[in-house]
Amino acid sequence: MVGFVAGFCSICSNAGDYPIAGLTPWERPAGAPVITQVDHGSAWFRRALTGISRPYPSSLRFLDDQGNWHTPFNNPGATGRYDIRGWYQPDNATAPSK
Repeated sequence: MVGFVAGFCSICSNAGDYPIAGLTPWERPAGAPVITQVDHGSAWFRRALTGISRPYPSSLRFLDDQGNWHTPFNNPGATGRYDIRGWYQPDNATAPSK
């Protein structure tokens, strides 16, 4: 237990001056990067619309406003019978490598 505490304290002391998330969530840390432009090309939209046929439903218009944050919508999910969008089909050009 003493080794664990000593190791943890050494990690904490190496944290330096990095901002700690959660202390002031209403403030952006000084010098934090800022996204000024989002440009999703046709390859991004092709991947995001994998397994969805035209005409695309209007509920997918959120993709036009999707920023550069993670979304599970354009990443493969479950396999087997739960793969309703065909992400893991061998003929799918956007299929993830296994």
